[in-house]
Amino acid sequence: MNMANNHKYEDVSVLDEAKSALDGEAARLASLIYTHTSQDGTYASPIHGLYVNRYSQVEAADDVHTMFSPTICIAAQGKKRITVGKDAYEYNASRMYIAPVALPVAMKIMQASPQAPFLGIGLYLDPQRIASLLPMVFPNGLPEVSNRSACYVIEADLAMMNAAARLMACLSSPDDAQMLAPLVKDEIYIRLLRSPIGVYVAETVLAESGMQQVAKAIDWLQNNFSQPWKVADLAELVHMSESSFREYFRSATAMSPLQYQKVLRLQEARRLMLSSSIDATTASRLVGYLSDSQFSRDYSRFFGSPPTRDITRWRQDQQQLK
Repeated sequence: MNMANNHKYEDVSVLDEAKSALDGEAARLASLIYTHTSQDGTYASPIHGLYVNRYSQVEAADDVHTMFSPTICIAAQGKKRITVGKDAYEYNASRMYIAPVALPVAMKIMQASPQAPFLGIGLYLDPQRIASLLPMVFPNGLPEVSNRSACYVIEADLAMMNAAARLMACLSSPDDAQMLAPLVKDEIYIRLLRSPIGVYVAETVLAESGMQQVAKAIDWLQNNFSQPWKVADLAELVHMSESSFREYFRSATAMSPLQYQKVLRLQEARRLMLSSSIDATTASRLVGYLSDSQFSRDYSRFFGSPPTRDITRWRQDQQQLK
């Protein structure tokens, strides 16, 4: 056998070993998640910013609509889809989903079973902590950024999967959760910043950057979405020109500022109708709509059916699951 073939087989062997190690770390993470979740659901953990997911069936119903904070999600088993605007992102075992800014999203479990449930973790991005790490990761400043996306899905390497597993392992000891977990979280942030999409996360916390200004605007919108406003006024609030603000905002969220506000209003109206049993007219007024017909049209486009029919169907589906 010649030397070229020897190198070929050695390369394949190295790749197989790397994949085996990654699969093993994913299995370890999955086992830890399963141990710390008694049943299906999303659970906050004693470690600040860490939550865990466990779902044992593919959801037949519509996507779950919710507000997603800046987060890194790591899947250990199964598959999940997250839709932002018109763009869908799927991630499965040993892959990461990263949202650098807060986004209204639709989520659905795509691969799961009682024998092999979807298992994953999420870690909220701490802007102050990440900002403190930037000088170490980017000592010469951030490189130029282009081709932004609202979200990113990338492979989680062995070191990241190992860090995620060690963070979950800290849940087994209150002392570890208090003293070691913050160090592991810093490691995860550093590894994220050093990843191919790290610069996109970094720019959202860099003082006076365009993306940090957009993040401030998003924070304002989350607290004032029911109020009337103009894009020019919001741009001025975060010290950007209107044209630059519109460009940055769309690149960061896959939506215009007004579309973003509309989604926030519709999601909140639906939440109010489901949780408080109020009627569609009352819900629409509480979130800022002045026209019942406009609210019904927007709601139907977004959720697929008019408000009353959608809420009735959702409650019927929930009754069938009991």
